[in-house]
Amino acid sequence: MPPPDAGVDTVEPDAVAAGLDALDTPDPGSSRTPVWRRIARTAVPPLVTLVLVIGVWQALWALAFWPEFKLPAPATVGGELWARLTSGEALGFIWTSVHRAVLGFLIGVAIATPIGLVVAKVRFVRAAIGPLLSGLQSLPSVAWVPAAVLWFGVTPTTIYVVLLLGSIPSIANGLVAGIDQIPPILPRAGKVMGAGRLAGARHILLPAALPGYLAGLKQGWAFSWRSLMAAEIIATSPDLGTGLGAYLDNGRFLADMPTVISAIVLILFVGVGIELLVFRPLERVVLAARGLGGAL
Repeated sequence: MPPPDAGVDTVEPDAVAAGLDALDTPDPGSSRTPVWRRIARTAVPPLVTLVLVIGVWQALWALAFWPEFKLPAPATVGGELWARLTSGEALGFIWTSVHRAVLGFLIGVAIATPIGLVVAKVRFVRAAIGPLLSGLQSLPSVAWVPAAVLWFGVTPTTIYVVLLLGSIPSIANGLVAGIDQIPPILPRAGKVMGAGRLAGARHILLPAALPGYLAGLKQGWAFSWRSLMAAEIIATSPDLGTGLGAYLDNGRFLADMPTVISAIVLILFVGVGIELLVFRPLERVVLAARGLGGAL
């Protein structure tokens, strides 16, 4: 009489575990896309969109849809941009604004991260200031500029205060949302393994909440950049230098539409550049580590 398991393949537990691990691990071959194809996939769609926008713009100008002082030709704006770039003025405008934005954003991250941790983990604090953070996030940044000017005068402090008030709520709320999505078993496992509050926050909460935290950082940078532009447009002074916001306001003051559009293009250029050079690679790394990088 044959044994009960005759004709049935027996599977070792180690083999089952290895198979499950293989299912969870992203296929390394699937991410080996040629460099030229990745560059084309990233660069071609924006370039096509840019060509279409310029084509529509040129057509509206040729049809005299608006007067010349309201809608200059693309070539006129291009000449203004080229003159600013070749003279080095555009780089000076960009540097003045970008270094302020980066410094203020980093300070905002240092302040907002512990705030987000406390709000996410302490019920009383969440009930007390959670709605306030959401309200501050929805408050237009330009609303802070008059108050900051009255408090600190037309000084760099005013610009940084407006920038921080615009970025901190978004970063903190992003971290809170990321922590709320962590499976409860992870903090419990950390406690069982002896992790205290600080160790648990550093080694469990922040890594597990990284996708939501990164989304908050991305939004916080956007709010920082918008807040900075609002502050530079309103709080202008020779002592503050000329950033992109002041360059834009100079075009408005002189009723010079090519200057206004050139400033808008430079502001947009910085925003897109930071997205493509900083946040997009970070998102790709974080999502790929979790097997979710297919969309990027």
